[in-house]
Amino acid sequence: MNLLLVTVFLGVFVVTALLLIASGVGASEKAKQVLATLDSALAAGTPQSRDQIVDLRKNELLSAIPWLHRSLLKIELAPRLRILLYQANLKWTAGGLILMSIAAFVFPAYLIQMGTRQDVFALVVGAVLGFAPLGFVIIKRNKRFAKFEEGLPEALDMMVSALRVGHSFSAAMGLVGRECPDPVGTEFRVCFEEQNYGLELKTAMENLIARVPLQDLRMVATAILIQKESGGNLAEVLDNTSQIIRQRFRLRRQVRVHTAQGRLTGWVLTALPLLLGLALYIANPDLMSVLWTRPIGVKLLYIAGGMIIVGGLIIRKIVNMDV
Repeated sequence: MNLLLVTVFLGVFVVTALLLIASGVGASEKAKQVLATLDSALAAGTPQSRDQIVDLRKNELLSAIPWLHRSLLKIELAPRLRILLYQANLKWTAGGLILMSIAAFVFPAYLIQMGTRQDVFALVVGAVLGFAPLGFVIIKRNKRFAKFEEGLPEALDMMVSALRVGHSFSAAMGLVGRECPDPVGTEFRVCFEEQNYGLELKTAMENLIARVPLQDLRMVATAILIQKESGGNLAEVLDNTSQIIRQRFRLRRQVRVHTAQGRLTGWVLTALPLLLGLALYIANPDLMSVLWTRPIGVKLLYIAGGMIIVGGLIIRKIVNMDV
């Protein structure tokens, strides 16, 4: 059994290394080809070469593996994953994320099936681990959005100060893009550059909301667009919006304080059966091994796991309140 595990791990390591090497070689060859095409196009200066430059700028590599790149172009999953990776500020590709999810599903499921001979249990564990890369991306995305929400009131205050001293709205947005840290400065700088390239303010703000779909940012964009249509004091509008966002932060923190006990109860009730089962297995392995060596024990494990998940989701629904 140990020899089989060692062989499987060595095989996984070799396959992963070959995939990484192939991906790196494909990416480097693609980069060299793009640079060579750009150099020749800029040197020639013909209309055909200019069209070729536009095509190169619009095409985005979804995966360094050619067949996976062509497959991702045919389905609607690739654009959503690309936006998700951008929102998480990760330099991965959609194909890389899919390959990591497949590897995280296949290899643990195979090892568990070889060790326990339980197909359903192996598939369940493999499915949970297969979603681990996507879960990591979502966690990174939520952290970046939370950081954006924290920095948005200060960015609005900076824009209000710039407008009151006589700067235009575009110049105030450029100031925020230069002075504010990531992610607020990065997103506002992209919006500012889109306007400089000739994009309308409404389209640029819609693109900003698409990149950062937060309720506070939607309020800011709506206030700006309404002011541009109807007129008025934009500095006062943004100042009031900043105060509203701060009030929402204060109310949200109060809600989190009042629901802290419920959230802690949910974590304790979710982790307690797992920790208790691990402690009992350490104390008496023969007694606990009945749960996965006999059919009735496996059924009880499935029922217990389902009840833990349902209970955790119910508690989460109760303590999470939209403000």
